[in-house]
Amino acid sequence: MKKEDPETKPAATLHKMLQDTVDTGAVTTDNGSHILHCLTIIGQVEGHYTLPGDNKTTKYEHVMPQLVAVEESREIEGLLILLNTVGGDVEAGLALAELIAGMSKPTVSLVLGGGHSIGVPLAVAAKRSYIVPSATMTLHPVRTNGLVLGVPQAFLYFQRMQARITRFVTEHSGISEQRYMQLCTSTDEMTTDVGTILDGNAAVKEGLIDASGSLSDALGALYDMIQK
Repeated sequence: MKKEDPETKPAATLHKMLQDTVDTGAVTTDNGSHILHCLTIIGQVEGHYTLPGDNKTTKYEHVMPQLVAVEESREIEGLLILLNTVGGDVEAGLALAELIAGMSKPTVSLVLGGGHSIGVPLAVAAKRSYIVPSATMTLHPVRTNGLVLGVPQAFLYFQRMQARITRFVTEHSGISEQRYMQLCTSTDEMTTDVGTILDGNAAVKEGLIDASGSLSDALGALYDMIQK
């Protein structure tokens, strides 16, 4: 039986890690003190409809089984979520946020670049959330594309959807429901829309994100949670 050359094992492991990153946008690292899984949520969260091929997307049907696999894995000890998203499908994003919030393993999120729209629930779903100072988060009411019937039932649907998002965000962060809706409906922040854009420090000050920090801070918090 041919024995594996120890010198080729690190190269093979690195190759597999790089291939996993290309295929799924995720990677499991075992070079530190603990085995971690890194999940990226980038571009637009794709829901029930396929977006054009030139769009950067995160497909929820790819992420959901990854989260289940991480939760069930005997080796993986913690989950790091890197966010740089413009938002996307509300139901798909909220479904992913609920899965992350329901995990028993340590979870830490880090907002890089942007965590807009439905990216807000995804950011606060982790047990501990971080944001780099240069990142921004856009808070606004639920919106839709295409034909909307001007009937009471349509507006009631939007109200109920907004209530689901608001309830989730306020239950998993330090911001109050009243303040969150105030920021979502602000009319003096954006010229062609309602809502508020928060930079990293403002997001922490509002209680939306736990702390300002970088990758090392997020990893340190994750290690602390695992060790405790």
